[in-house]
Amino acid sequence: MKRKFEADNDAAVVAAAANMTLDDEVTFQSLGLDARLLQGIAKLGFANPTLVQAKAIPLALEGKDILARAKTGSGKTAAYLLPLLQSVLKAKEASPNENATRAFILVPTKELAEQVQKMCEKLAAFCGKAVRVVNGAQNVSEQVQRSMLSENPDIIVATPAKALLHITLGGQALVEKVVHLVIDEADLVLSYGYEDDLQAIAKALPKGLQTFLMSATLTQEVETLKKLFCRNPVILRLQEGEDEDESGGVSQYVVKCAEDEKFLLMYVIFKLKLIKGKCIVFVGEIDRCYRLKLFLEQFGIRSCILNSELPVNSRLHIVEEFNKGVYDIIIATDEHEVVGDEEDEDIPKRALAMDNNDGGEPSKKNKKKKKARLDKEYGVSRGIDFQNVACVLNFDLPATSKSYTHRIGRTARAGKSGMAMSFVIPEALHGKHKPTCIPSTKNDEKVMARITAHQTKKGKVIKPYVFDMEQVESFRYRMEDALRSVTRTAIREARTREIRQEILASEKLKRHFEENPEDLKHLRHDGELRAAKIQPHLRHVPEYLMPKDGSAAITKGPEIGGAALRKSGENRIRKARERNKRVRKQTGKGRDPLKMFKGKTKK
Repeated sequence: MKRKFEADNDAAVVAAAANMTLDDEVTFQSLGLDARLLQGIAKLGFANPTLVQAKAIPLALEGKDILARAKTGSGKTAAYLLPLLQSVLKAKEASPNENATRAFILVPTKELAEQVQKMCEKLAAFCGKAVRVVNGAQNVSEQVQRSMLSENPDIIVATPAKALLHITLGGQALVEKVVHLVIDEADLVLSYGYEDDLQAIAKALPKGLQTFLMSATLTQEVETLKKLFCRNPVILRLQEGEDEDESGGVSQYVVKCAEDEKFLLMYVIFKLKLIKGKCIVFVGEIDRCYRLKLFLEQFGIRSCILNSELPVNSRLHIVEEFNKGVYDIIIATDEHEVVGDEEDEDIPKRALAMDNNDGGEPSKKNKKKKKARLDKEYGVSRGIDFQNVACVLNFDLPATSKSYTHRIGRTARAGKSGMAMSFVIPEALHGKHKPTCIPSTKNDEKVMARITAHQTKKGKVIKPYVFDMEQVESFRYRMEDALRSVTRTAIREARTREIRQEILASEKLKRHFEENPEDLKHLRHDGELRAAKIQPHLRHVPEYLMPKDGSAAITKGPEIGGAALRKSGENRIRKARERNKRVRKQTGKGRDPLKMFKGKTKK
């Protein structure tokens, strides 16, 4: 349904990608921003505006609607926050005693809402009490929500569902002064099921708002939102091609392997430190998270889990600690993937969907439980600001090529290099190893072919990554020992224990952590669950298992995670044995005395 405006038509000012170049003379000072905002920008260490900031901020300050498309990590958040803050500061100067909500920022996930609120507070750090920002996406009671809205905060950041609830509770008094609306990650908002909420919000908000639609793609969903909210928007296409290009600095590789070999390669990659830096491992099920975590635990490899079952506060803290470098490995599910616009209709959507149960066709009863348990507003592959990720490892492939692009967009950000590695199970090997088999991997080859075609259209190449399986096979018996310990019962107990621990830390101790922030620093999410039987001997890699030329001999491919492979010298024990053997041979020491005996025969 298209929203009606007095001067609404389909005309749009389009800034072509060819003209989108950054002028070296553009600075934050030259954009005409308030001095207090410039202080906040300087404190954050932003030297010069990015392309999207340099192009969008002047247009926003002129009052134009903007539909901006730029890749993840390009500075879209600051591009819309700075004009909003500038507008609020001007309004406060004109009416110092007036408290009114002037802007709504709609985001698809609670994690992104928290992230936007923190960025807004950092940019407004020198504005004192002139700007009040509220995160309306939190799970709080109706009384707390009324209290949050009672003083009419200047900016409300929320998911569409929460924003509609606030508008309902706050009534006309909350929205009558609203002049700005931002929809961040606009291409995801509708796919997360917020269509009805957005329709209701469009009817409740005043007409003639200045609207910002920020997105990494220009999809049909974005076109729908443009018709619903915008008036002749300036469209900024800040990159070439028709699809998103979040993988500019990503080296992409694919590894064909059997189902159990996925676990074998994970053991080898992390235990021998083939990846240097932080890594996000995407899996297809929540149970799969715990299977892999318990498996790595057997070898003393620490990791933390991120999925929609965990409380919001825990998820936010995990991401924050990961960005600080506290954790190196996150095992994540991505239940709300970007589905649609796929060319290959031979693969049923049901088969492509990532099943969050134990495998097989879920019953209606399980579906109901799943809806009650999982957080619909959770999302990992888009929206969350993971920093300095060296490698994205697709332990299980995503359902669609778009989801793949969004996943690998977590690495190679802000001009840095990164690597994406995907495990693919050939159809002939699917179902051969029952304990590690899941239904969604049956179509790996077809999905990978579609992903490859999608990347090829964008000029990207996915290369095969070759491991020397003869060298890797020497670690197989240790992998099998570890997998035998990770039973379904162990996974179920670990899942229950983890959720119980996180709920305790997230809810009951929330006030304690607010009063004692130092205690929060010691809260870790990568501790051992110990639901599986721990075998201490697996924590150490015997020297005799190591290749003669060190860990570099295991792989014939390039560096992993943008870092050189660990190169060690020859095996010290083998080298010492050979040296001793040569010494014994030369000196005669250590020889068998019976063989050394020389006797004379009687004539």
